[in-house]
Amino acid sequence: MNKKDLRIVFMGTPDFAVESLKALVENDYNIVGVITAPDKPAGRGYKFQPSAVKEYALSKGLHILQPEKLKNEVFLSELKRLDADIQVVVAFRMLPEVVWNMPPKGTFNLHASLLPQYRGAAPINWAIINGEKETGVTTFFLKHEIDTGEIIFQERIAVEESDNAETVHDKLMVLGAQLVLKTIDAVINDDIKSRPQSSFIQNESELKPAPKIFKETCEIDWNKPAQEVHNFVRGLSPYPAAWTEFEVNGEKLNFKIFETKVIIEPHSFSTGKIITDNKTTLQVAVQDGFIEIMDIQLSGKKRMKVKDFLNGFTPKSPKGELKGAGVTIYNSTQS
Repeated sequence: MNKKDLRIVFMGTPDFAVESLKALVENDYNIVGVITAPDKPAGRGYKFQPSAVKEYALSKGLHILQPEKLKNEVFLSELKRLDADIQVVVAFRMLPEVVWNMPPKGTFNLHASLLPQYRGAAPINWAIINGEKETGVTTFFLKHEIDTGEIIFQERIAVEESDNAETVHDKLMVLGAQLVLKTIDAVINDDIKSRPQSSFIQNESELKPAPKIFKETCEIDWNKPAQEVHNFVRGLSPYPAAWTEFEVNGEKLNFKIFETKVIIEPHSFSTGKIITDNKTTLQVAVQDGFIEIMDIQLSGKKRMKVKDFLNGFTPKSPKGELKGAGVTIYNSTQS
């Protein structure tokens, strides 16, 4: 089969999906339709904004459908008229069987993990939070249970200590686009040899999930070891961002933390104590050392480096302060 003969419907919404759609378009594959989320109000004026996928599809003159409900009969009729041979799903919502089972060659999904590990909505975040040294992307055929279909291809990358959710997202976005092309080419060449995920599983108890992340998920637990706290911060940076609540001079303040450094050394401070010289350094004591905060945002203020934050924020009132050796120690809410 020629690539022009394979009729492809693409489904996706955010930037992560655009890279795959762009790769297909720029390599002259036959995209007969793009399915994406309806426009949503955003910004100060709550004006309706298109998804990143819609913006790209419009720029290329592609046929776009934006169903509110995927079981809507009008949408299903329009989708059927596109007469797709295969559907490609990248960062889209869960599909009903009537949709994923429609094309004769099936529907495959690009997932940002090495399945069967990290099934769920936030695989990039959880892989970093859990301290994984590698992750990757997987293409697999959709079936009833989410993220459980037969695996087609996988590609791996190392997770560096300097990586956060943003950098890993961007690496996997590019790698995933290439894996989508590889998968489509295998379909064209009738060279698909998918494997059930059960063949990758030795022990079900070793599977790590990737559930959706909520605000309460993002609160830092200072009682954990330094490396775990550090991984937690970078796994949520820059979005949705790890947060904590410090009590400074009797006032509870909410902070987002974007970048940290691990310092492993013994100390006599209670867990959660804040140590700062009020000029350049802000550290929090944890059980096996300190977490040095490098990048911070006070609620309602802009994100900034700690040095800039301390220059503009250092409290002047002595209430609640313990002074000694040029260091000021404040109690946190978890002390």
